[in-house]
Parts: sequence; C-alpha cells; structure tokens
Amino acid sequence: MAWRMTQLLLLALVAAARGAQPRISQARTDLLNVCMDAKHHKTKPGPEDKLHDQCSPWKKNACCSVNTSQEAHKDISYLYRFNWDHCGKMKPACKHHFIQDTCLYECSPNLGPWIQEVWKRHRPLGRCIQMWFDPAQGNPNEEVARFYAETTNSGAMPQGIGPLLLNLTQILQRWFLG
Repeated sequence: MAWRMTQLLLLALVAAARGAQPRISQARTDLLNVCMDAKHHKTKPGPEDKLHDQCSPWKKNACCSVNTSQEAHKDISYLYRFNWDHCGKMKPACKHHFIQDTCLYECSPNLGPWIQEVWKRHRPLGRCIQMWFDPAQGNPNEEVARFYAETTNSGAMPQGIGPLLLNLTQILQRWFLG
C-alpha cells in the first residue's frame, strides 16, 4: 500500500513539473526582443546594417540607430555628454571595454530580464498642497520649520543640509502664507 502511494506521489510530482515548464519558458521569451524605453533607444528592435565598429554584432536586430552606434565610439559624445578621457588619456583596452559596454546597453534587444521600470512622481505645488492639510489646525510647515531649526541648533544634522532645509521650509512658509 505504501509503495503504491509513493508511486502515485512521484507520478503527480513529474506531471506537475512537466506542466510548469511551458509557462516558465513562455514567460522568459516575453522578456526577449524588446527595447528599453530610454532616450536613445528605438521603440522596437530591428535590422541596422551599418552599425559602427563594436556595435556591429547587433546589426541583425538592434535597439540602437546607426547614429547612436557612431556616437558611442566618440571621445566626447552627445549621448551622455561624457568625455572618456576626463581623468586623462584612457588606455585603448580600457576604452574598448567601455565602448563595448555602451553598445550592449544601447543596442541589445535582450536586456528585458534586467529592465526595471522606474518613474518619478512629482508633487503638485500651489493650491494642491493647501488641500493636504486642514487649515483650521494650522500650517504643518511651521512645525517642520521648528523641527529643523531645533535640530540645526543642536548640531544633530550634517553640516550643509540643515541651513538648506531651514531655508526651504521658510520659503514654503512664505509661499503658503503670502
């Protein structure tokens, strides 16, 4: 009886493992052949026959344009407004590595597994801020200003940050009350 139960459990385990495999491989292929939603990337990968030098391995299916691949190889490029030689002349092998890295980032359509969507939320200013608190209970910015004034005077805050935060709260206070 125990042997029969063990066989049934093993059979169920094998069936469950086989059933799970297609879903896993399907999910992984959804992450391939996509371009990042970034400044210099195309919306969809496609052929780019004339990719420059180290970006050429992606010419059959690229997320970068010919222009982006050329800019990646320049010492001073508009891509990131960065100079490869900003700390002195870079050795050719080192520069080769960084250009190769840039080409991978800009051109590869297979970075999907590592893409993390990031977004910023901007707080509305002006009238919208006034709706965040009940005016009958006073302006919470006054409490914030007092808190930072006390921590600045006690030396609990790192140098440079305290005055900045105090000025910011005073500006906001004038803005709301003015």
